[in-house]
Amino acid sequence: MRFASIKGEVKALEGDNAVAEAMRQINPDVVAAYPITPQTEIVMTFSEFVSDGKVDTEFIPVESEHAALSACIGAALAGARAQTATCGPGLALMWEMLWVASGWRLPIVMYITNRAFNAPLNILCSHDDSMGSRDACWIQLYAETQQEAYDNALQAIRIAEHPDVLLPVMCCMDGFVLSHTLAPVEVLPDEAVKNWVGNYTPRYSVLDVDHPVTYGAADFTDYYFEHKRPQWEAMANASRVIAEIGEEYEKLTGRRYRFIDTYQLEDAEIAIIILGATAGATRVAVDQLRKDGIKAGMLKIRSFRPFPADEVMKALKGKKAVAILERTGFFGAQGNPVFLEVATALYLNKIQIPLVNYIFGLGGRDTVPEQICTVFHDLLEIVRSGQTEPVFRYLGLREF
Repeated sequence: MRFASIKGEVKALEGDNAVAEAMRQINPDVVAAYPITPQTEIVMTFSEFVSDGKVDTEFIPVESEHAALSACIGAALAGARAQTATCGPGLALMWEMLWVASGWRLPIVMYITNRAFNAPLNILCSHDDSMGSRDACWIQLYAETQQEAYDNALQAIRIAEHPDVLLPVMCCMDGFVLSHTLAPVEVLPDEAVKNWVGNYTPRYSVLDVDHPVTYGAADFTDYYFEHKRPQWEAMANASRVIAEIGEEYEKLTGRRYRFIDTYQLEDAEIAIIILGATAGATRVAVDQLRKDGIKAGMLKIRSFRPFPADEVMKALKGKKAVAILERTGFFGAQGNPVFLEVATALYLNKIQIPLVNYIFGLGGRDTVPEQICTVFHDLLEIVRSGQTEPVFRYLGLREF
């Protein structure tokens, strides 16, 4: 279906700058931030917009990432649109406040440029940070391109503020791979974004003394369990709202966004599941294998929280073998986060497909199409032999 979409101006932007441009157009009430590589350029660029008078935002430079999210929480409690950005160790320092923001149902949007954890010291890309916080009741959207990082930023605010959701959102993109590389990004007209975002009317405000509410009270065995239940309902509602906002955005821009994106998957016999920027290299690998007559396909996950179990299950039906590639490694687990979600979705729907789980690209290591082709050939061998062992594998790792 084609829509009479609005055309914007195409600019050469790094991913961080594309997100900062979206923030400028959103014009949030408050941005509190602390610099950390490779996120720094987001808030650095946005601070220039503030000093140049291009936004009305109250910019709060704080002493730590914990303070950044705390300031956003305070602003959101008062009824403000609040945003921040961080990555890696910075996100870890926010850990306590992640749960406070979601528990108080505050629609804060936070931009994550995915970064590895120390030690040893590494400032490059892994998904350790966002995946480590995947169960803090934040919606998580992952970008494949700089364009998608920009588009996710504009959709995130509508998702977070929807009255049936009211949950914070993480917009994730691969550090340096996207954040510090140039690409063409279609930036919508400012007025179109202003109309898209609309005005935010908070359900509650601690400044509304005529309608007092309580935040921060002790809540033990009597009602704590009941007060957590609405968060599950909100996350379930987010599944519907993300789809609805995606459809609206498609009408606005002509760009289609759903929970998952598939490539050559419909008739594929073997498939790779992936999220983030390496989906581009996977598409190239699929094309190469298709030329050789191999029915390969790809499933890219855009929304990891809420996890699109139904969409993934339906897309994988009939496949003979599937590999899940993840840019993180969870020690001592039966698999990494995406693998565990996929395996559970298939098991609960009584679908039996051989699965293997690859760790790749840790610490910013490049993963090229030729390497991904080897994964597809591994899947062909699994189909031939019926043997999946070892289920847990490494891609691009030098052997000891």
